Amino acid sequence: MGAALAGIKVLDLSRVLAGPWCTQVLADLGADVIKVERPGAGDDTRHWGPPFLRDTQGQDTREASYFTACNRNKRSITVDMAHPEGQALLRRMAAEADVVVENFKVGGLRQYGLDYDSLSALNPRLVYCSITGFGQDGPYAERAGYDLMVQAMCGLMSVTGQADDEPGGGPLKVGVAVVDVFTGLYASNAILAALHARQASGRGQYIDMALLDVGVAVLANQAAGFLATGNAPARAGNIHPSLAPYQDFPTRDGNVLLAIGNDGQFARFCAAIGSPAWAQDARFATNTARVRHRDALLALMGPVMLLRTTAEWIALLEDRAVPCGPINTIAQAFDDPQVQARGLRVDLPRDAGDGIAGIATVASPMRLSETPVDYRRAPPALGQHTDEVLRDLGLDAAAIAALRESKAI
Repeated sequence: MGAALAGIKVLDLSRVLAGPWCTQVLADLGADVIKVERPGAGDDTRHWGPPFLRDTQGQDTREASYFTACNRNKRSITVDMAHPEGQALLRRMAAEADVVVENFKVGGLRQYGLDYDSLSALNPRLVYCSITGFGQDGPYAERAGYDLMVQAMCGLMSVTGQADDEPGGGPLKVGVAVVDVFTGLYASNAILAALHARQASGRGQYIDMALLDVGVAVLANQAAGFLATGNAPARAGNIHPSLAPYQDFPTRDGNVLLAIGNDGQFARFCAAIGSPAWAQDARFATNTARVRHRDALLALMGPVMLLRTTAEWIALLEDRAVPCGPINTIAQAFDDPQVQARGLRVDLPRDAGDGIAGIATVASPMRLSETPVDYRRAPPALGQHTDEVLRDLGLDAAAIAALRESKAI
């Protein structure tokens, strides 16, 4: 079998993270994704550095590594959509595409004839996904939306970080732009659903994705708790609001993470440390009791956890099926034998004449037995595939040269 999405053509008009994350998922699954970028500038994230990619001499280039996080397996072309010939070219490409993904402001592509109504009239089978900060309607629809802003607005920062009365307490963003990433994942799921529905209806459809919607959706159990009780949860550091002990603990030489999720695991933990009576104590015998008596439990556990090193705790508890682990840096994570065994670093060659011979990327976590992810292309140089894509569209060398002369590409 070929790739899962072989034969699907995606016109990617998005930039930064949410849209490109979505289209990279589709590209990894085999879709032919054409990334459209501004001539001379490209996607904003090409310039979001340091850090920058290094050339074969080990010197920094002008290309930021940020771009490589979400643009693997794509072909890059440069088209000026403000130019009439550029607009005509993109409409021609959309007429042959299965999917368009864009993250311009609401109504921003209408002036170029690249909005859903215009393109679906040319191609009724087109699946068109718009990604914005706040959606296509509502009082905030016209506002620009960014991950950090949405992390604050949706409530995520209110449950992230140390409690206000703890050292360093206060609202904190997640260390990765998680709302952008989750929006890209939701968008790719919606697109796959629309493609499946098209098999029955013969028609594409419009998809309205909003960062704020996604930010609220991924509050998960925290939102469910609020909806059930009317009580807004608060920041509590690494403590889990519904499980105990489920957090980090200082050890003799650092920290260890315990993730005890049921009473059996807690009983095995107690036996391992030589305190089996804790598991029989009415205050700690059940998870609900442990949550209610968390302070008393932590007062007992804290001194005990300081008696061993992190490695000693992991060796002791893993042998007894008590979930635990180190708190790694990213460098330590990539050195972890399980990460290496799973091949989570993928090195891809690139020959774009810019001195960058290859780019390291993070493997897709999607493991399909019959249609596996295919790592075909490194994240592309700006405009690397312009001529190739236009030739695929049927343009000859003279037509491509004329477009370049007019600065449409």
